[in-house]
Amino acid sequence: MKTLLVTLACLFFTALYGQEKQPNDTASVIIANDTLKGITITHKVPRTLGMEHFSLKEMEHIPVFMGERDILKTIQLLPGIKSAGDGNSGFYVRGGSADQNLILLDGTPVYNASHLMGFFSTFNGDAIKDLAFYKNAMPAQYGGRLSAVVDASTNNGDDQEYHVSGGAGLIAARLNVEGPIVKNKSSFLLSGRRTYADLFTQLSNDSAIRNSNLNFYDLNLKVNFRVNERDELDLSAYTGHDIMRISNTFGLEWGNSVASLRWRHIFSNKLISYASLHYSSYENTTSALLSDQTASLHSRIRDYSAKAELLYTPDARRETRIGWQSTYHIMFPLLLEGGEGSGINQQQLSKRYSLDNTLYINNTWKATENLKLSYGLRATAFLVLGNGDFYDIDSDGKITDTLRSSAGQIVKTYFNLEPRIAAQYTLHKTGSLSFAFTRNVQHLHLVSNATSANPTDKWVASSNLIKPEIADQVSAGYSESIANDVFELSVETYYKALRNQIDYRNGAEVFSTEPTETMLLFGKGRAYGMEWLLKKKTGRLTGWIGYTLSRSERKIEGINNNEWYNAKQDRTHEFSVVTSLQLSKNWVLSANWVYHTGNAVTFPAGKYIVMDDRLVYYYTERNGYRMPAYHRLDVAATVQLNRSALHFGVYNAYGRENAYSIYFRESRENPDYTEAVQLTLFRFVPSVTYNFNF
Repeated sequence: MKTLLVTLACLFFTALYGQEKQPNDTASVIIANDTLKGITITHKVPRTLGMEHFSLKEMEHIPVFMGERDILKTIQLLPGIKSAGDGNSGFYVRGGSADQNLILLDGTPVYNASHLMGFFSTFNGDAIKDLAFYKNAMPAQYGGRLSAVVDASTNNGDDQEYHVSGGAGLIAARLNVEGPIVKNKSSFLLSGRRTYADLFTQLSNDSAIRNSNLNFYDLNLKVNFRVNERDELDLSAYTGHDIMRISNTFGLEWGNSVASLRWRHIFSNKLISYASLHYSSYENTTSALLSDQTASLHSRIRDYSAKAELLYTPDARRETRIGWQSTYHIMFPLLLEGGEGSGINQQQLSKRYSLDNTLYINNTWKATENLKLSYGLRATAFLVLGNGDFYDIDSDGKITDTLRSSAGQIVKTYFNLEPRIAAQYTLHKTGSLSFAFTRNVQHLHLVSNATSANPTDKWVASSNLIKPEIADQVSAGYSESIANDVFELSVETYYKALRNQIDYRNGAEVFSTEPTETMLLFGKGRAYGMEWLLKKKTGRLTGWIGYTLSRSERKIEGINNNEWYNAKQDRTHEFSVVTSLQLSKNWVLSANWVYHTGNAVTFPAGKYIVMDDRLVYYYTERNGYRMPAYHRLDVAATVQLNRSALHFGVYNAYGRENAYSIYFRESRENPDYTEAVQLTLFRFVPSVTYNFNF
């Protein structure tokens, strides 16, 4: 338990904790659940550019950390989708950063989709009905992020009978209850998870461990009302909260709360309308004990949104979707507080208010037996609203003027058009070509100087100085079914041009209460690559082999001598093998192996001593070095019992010491020398999980 506590603390105190090692010199996934019991596919989804299609049933056997089935971790095994690393649920898609992925739960954004510093995601597999993942060719109804969309829907409860299911592992348990409210008319589903690592800490004789706390919980609620044959109401809610406290010296709390109310009305078998209201909230608090006094940092985001949409299907060849959405954002960037007697004055950055308005139309048309088209247009008007201070700054980031604004005043308006087009041409019965062009615009940005995203990274909205990010992506691909559809081979290539990319200035104080704009620089980016996927779809042995060859670069004036440099998520090679073997009716063996080039990182080029004898490192080239290559083998076995199952797994089975981070310190033997120390989170993690269903 103490090792687990220290491991979590390492995510922020890499200089204090960790296992030391000297380094060498070195589109769209549709996951569907169309039944109330079990996870099955009842419709065939045609293969299109950027799309992979498999059932949640397949995911039950894929080895994951601590045996907890995790949708977000599983899709990261596909080409073009890169894990942010151990202890992190963030992921990179086709050269984009982690914040450039839109994560939706029942249509509502989730700003931090992680628990326990990324060990688990916010998506409880027991509660999820289906999930769509778009890495390319996004329909026009999706927007607000540059790289990808994860659209998850909560399951409807069974409106005929009651069911109880759940599971318990080594550090967490979950319970799912569903059933009718009024038979054939309304139902409910309630799912919950909680860790119990904090309960074990109370059994320790070590006071430091007893005073530590590690836990999370989350709750999913779905209520469905069938008002009549034409109208249906859905109420969905989620809340989750994490606490990480290390012996009263450091604390971190964060949580998401989302809710939605949706009304569906069927005008006819050709026309359906949807209207919905959405609420999303995310906040985090970081606290630390400094010279016997406590200081804390807070930040928060709140969204209020309304959406209306019409779906028109005149015949089997055509579908038109037209809609409107308006979202009111309130950003609380940073609040610094000190405990009583700390001498720290409360400091707060100005709140930011904005209104994001969108109109969109998207058409899908089967033009011929061989040609299918999807095309649309998304128009956005982002209004930066007043009620705070805005600034003008010079090229060095110094404030030259302060602009006062009143509540409701429109400080700045950004208007953008986002065209989307995709085409699929069937060459013969088993092969097809695909092409797509997509423009995406992003108005909310996560600024981070870490290799992996963490809860203390700051979300900021576009302002008079921070422009919306824009990405233009063009893609082409070929897919082929082989051996009577037993195998499927796909190859895709892409190029993405990015504008208004954000990075920190050299030497920026990340936790400063100075206006965020003074610490940022802006420029352009590019990402390009090729993805291969060979998938075996049927038989006792199933799985896939994926490979990605890619580059992701940025060019920002004031960084790296104004030359192109590697983005922190740049990885040249990414390789994955995922297999599942049905040994018998009750036994399934599975394994996955992953390899990727080490993350791009910035290492110091020198050091110097300042007047108070404090050591300061000097940095030159941004992201000019590489972490050691990452590779890992996970294995698992599942045995099906009568109404239950046992899942055994080992994460990182051969104990590879993968680098989470590398930091520098004075050599313990000779302070005149500097040594690099590698932090490794997980070497060998066994797990046992018991699942049941009644």
